[in-house]
Amino acid sequence: MAVAIALGLVQVATSPAQATVPNRWGYAYVDVPAGIPSLAHQAGSWPGGFNVSVTPGVPGETIVRFPQIAGPGGVAHATAVANAPYICQVAKWVPVGTDQIVVVRCHQFGGAPVTTPFTVTWSESTPPMVGPAGQGFGYVHYNGGTIASYNSAFGANLVSVLGVGWYKVDLNGLGSAAPAGNIQVTAQNDLTQARCKVVNWIPGAAVQQIEVRCFNAVNTPMHSGWSLTYQRERNINGRWVPPKAFAYTFDHTPANPGPYAPAPAGINYNSQSSTNTVRTSGTGLRMVTFPRVGYAIDHVQVTAYGNNPDHCNLQTLWNTSGAVATVRNVQCWTGVTRVDRASFVSYTSTQ
Repeated sequence: MAVAIALGLVQVATSPAQATVPNRWGYAYVDVPAGIPSLAHQAGSWPGGFNVSVTPGVPGETIVRFPQIAGPGGVAHATAVANAPYICQVAKWVPVGTDQIVVVRCHQFGGAPVTTPFTVTWSESTPPMVGPAGQGFGYVHYNGGTIASYNSAFGANLVSVLGVGWYKVDLNGLGSAAPAGNIQVTAQNDLTQARCKVVNWIPGAAVQQIEVRCFNAVNTPMHSGWSLTYQRERNINGRWVPPKAFAYTFDHTPANPGPYAPAPAGINYNSQSSTNTVRTSGTGLRMVTFPRVGYAIDHVQVTAYGNNPDHCNLQTLWNTSGAVATVRNVQCWTGVTRVDRASFVSYTSTQ
């Protein structure tokens, strides 16, 4: 906190509106440069008969159109899917007519634009909500002082600027006495290459405190916009029933060869009361298994954890068989070298 005071603490809070949770949502695995991406991995709150479509933009850019779910705010997340140190960020999102446009840009480490498959999700929520005790959901979209937020406990979401590209998020009312839940963070920048990650997480009975740091394409800290989503016993878009099949985990001990079940149980949640496990597939490669929740029309997001500029992505498309979802692999990088690093992994289906 002394650092924050010395640099000048900036806090922004929002007041809740009245609606449902979520108002609108969508996700996709984008595996084509133009046209309709994989139907096995796209879903949303749009009516039947519509599909996600994509068109190319500038080099490395894909314009994703989520049909019939236009909204003014919300948050967006993206994860690169490639056997390489690629990074995907969200440039912007904006309603166009009845559709929601999310612009995703991907680049290699070092900054060169690249075309690669990726996963992308967007959702928007406003209070009030009801749900079983113990659940919680919140998000923040921060961009230089302009913030959109949601908090299922009606608490204030506060953002403090601690330094260059270094931010603290207080999710008041979403606290838990022991570590519980999952966090996803994605850079939002329409001007230059950026990536953001979680560098610290301090659970508490009254508030979840999360620190985010952002870097440019060559590991230098930089100010950037970003989206953060916190989920606890809800899926990545804030829904709780449906879906019945979703899970998340925090691989906080990446040197553990496994298979191991991250503890405590609150950070390794499975909606079907099964046990998620993580094991090594090699240096910097982590295979995550989500039993009893693996069904088609599903989605995965990954976020790196640790006070360093390293980043994580997905090596290839995950697999589902016999109701088991297998993510093989989450891969993490320091520069262009695979390294064992902690990560948050979030899985959901429409079941």
